[in-house]
Amino acid sequence: MTETPSPLPTGATIGILGGGQLGRMLSVAAARLGFRTHVFEPGAEPPAGHVAHRVTTAPYDDEAALRAFAESVDVVTYEFENIPTEALDLIETIRPIHPNRRALAISQDRIREKSFLNDLGLATAPWAEVTDRASLDEAIALIGTPGILKTTRLGYDGKGQARIMSPSDAPEALAAMAGATAVLEGFVDFSCEISVIAARGLDGSVACYDPGQNVHRNGILHTTTVPAQIPAARASDAVLIAGRILNALDYVGVMGVELFVTPEGLLVNEIAPRVHNSGHWTQAGCTVDQFEQHIRAIAGWPLGDGARYADVEMLNLIGDDIGKVPDYARQPRTQIHLYGKAVAKPGRKMGHVNRVL
Repeated sequence: MTETPSPLPTGATIGILGGGQLGRMLSVAAARLGFRTHVFEPGAEPPAGHVAHRVTTAPYDDEAALRAFAESVDVVTYEFENIPTEALDLIETIRPIHPNRRALAISQDRIREKSFLNDLGLATAPWAEVTDRASLDEAIALIGTPGILKTTRLGYDGKGQARIMSPSDAPEALAAMAGATAVLEGFVDFSCEISVIAARGLDGSVACYDPGQNVHRNGILHTTTVPAQIPAARASDAVLIAGRILNALDYVGVMGVELFVTPEGLLVNEIAPRVHNSGHWTQAGCTVDQFEQHIRAIAGWPLGDGARYADVEMLNLIGDDIGKVPDYARQPRTQIHLYGKAVAKPGRKMGHVNRVL
């Protein structure tokens, strides 16, 4: 039997790959628990750099910088999935990485992800791999239309996707993939999308938050509201599915699990091996939010209580929405979380607000 590592003491340093808003909020949570954070980020002036103890600005192929980073920390985590394998190979020879490499590899590739979920006996939307026009025509014949064609890697917030409403849309959709391997997903008749934020500790303990109900605009999450308007039995099923995925991966840390609610049951849309946009509501609705929970998990601390004590709506501030902050600041029972990004661009997440309902 493998012995559980000792919990990290306060004063230890947590390495974070990626310096975006999730890394920023992880750094704040780590500081509250007495940890330091060291962020590794290729881009200059990252949002996490405003609050982290230390930042390394270097590309992911800079082996010397990666080695120095790994040697300066006690454990490594990440705030986004698309980290080059070679960088992780080097870091892992020096320090442990949580969540583990298997979870990351599965989430980086939609085909691997869907195969993993189906092998667990979990339902997903119908799908088929697409590599060229012939395989796309076969996929359309098998699944039908409408559908959505997605690159297997690097797509997020609506990027790397093309809708196919009829077979005549196939050539344009395939061209949008720019030669990348893709997956065709059939449309699903669902009443709503929900997500479960779940955590698993080094000792195998699991804690899940209540499912949140998501609304998207232009492929980007707009709001998450808790409680989700679903029957209690569906909510329990969603939590059990999340726990099943965590245990199958021997996972350590927080994961976001997105699901479609359909008349036939729950379908898993995707998993994200990190803290998740749809879990920001926990900052206003729970004693221990998703960011502290992740730090607790990777540091080997006991997981916090995920019980919800308030109904909450999380609203993303996208692009020019940042101009509405003065109005939100006047509203009661409203938290404002800004990411420190200098330029508001269309589709760019500038911050979010949590409103206690």
